[in-house]
Amino acid sequence: MGFGSIIIGDEILSGKRQDKHFATVVAALGRRGLELSWSTYLGDEPARIADALARAYASGDVVFSFGGIGATPDDHTRQAAAQAAGVALELHPDAEREIRARFDGEVTAHRLAMGTFPVGSAIIPNPYNRIPGFSFRNVHFLPGFPQMAWPMLEWVLDTHYAHLARAPESDVALLVYGVGESQLIDLMNACLERHPGVKLFSLPRIGDPSYIELGVRAEPSRAVEALSFLEAGVRERGLRFEPRKSLALD
Repeated sequence: MGFGSIIIGDEILSGKRQDKHFATVVAALGRRGLELSWSTYLGDEPARIADALARAYASGDVVFSFGGIGATPDDHTRQAAAQAAGVALELHPDAEREIRARFDGEVTAHRLAMGTFPVGSAIIPNPYNRIPGFSFRNVHFLPGFPQMAWPMLEWVLDTHYAHLARAPESDVALLVYGVGESQLIDLMNACLERHPGVKLFSLPRIGDPSYIELGVRAEPSRAVEALSFLEAGVRERGLRFEPRKSLALD
């Protein structure tokens, strides 16, 4: 099981608004020792949204979908979620209760429409204005507004996936100067053979100076061991390097 995100909205793809959901999901998962496996950006196109959600349901991954769950004509996510699953939409009783409490008797059909979810959904509480999101199967549907979506994301992770949390990984690296990536491939392969399971990365920087950021990501003690192996290999090759400060993935 992995984690994925679907970020929906013409305003993102047109550049009218800059997406911040991606970085927030990465950080929220990272604080729990988890990581994002994939992410998809979509415009407000019902057929594309339904297709993406059908694939998300089938994936078995934990997926967070942002945007399009309002009641205006350009909001299609609730309908697409039901279409992709082959179920009907219905007014969820818990959502209706939250909406009625939010508007204190001034409830309209348009407002109640925001509580119509695919049959079989569960609500996600919204601490900002009580208009809930919803979970259906393995996909969690959140508003596009960060003030609402991000606390709801945290709630889902803490309520449903706390058992998956583990110690955050460490990201440690060396800056190796005056070398090309091809000259480090044998060392990288040897590191992965000696330390299976760590995630190795090689990030070239072209400029003055040019260098390769050569590092690993893993549980802290394993990361330090693997980096020591890389450092020994760099020394043996007579290359100039310096350590890059260790960064927790938060």
